[in-house]
Amino acid sequence: MAKKLKKKHIDNELLDAIFALEKDWKQIQALGAQSIERTQESRYYEKLAQARYLYLLREARHRKVSALRK
Repeated sequence: MAKKLKKKHIDNELLDAIFALEKDWKQIQALGAQSIERTQESRYYEKLAQARYLYLLREARHRKVSALRK
């Protein structure tokens, strides 16, 4: 029983991290779209945020975690 509760807790933390990273990534994209001349550093941070987000999505799929919160 404790193992199931731990998995549920970890899955909830994973979902929280996914939603937070998605928000950060979208913010970085919006700032990049508004800038006149983008720097290499800004492109790097956007790609880094995207990679983190996609990695957590793959992890959630692997763990069979649903994004629909109940």
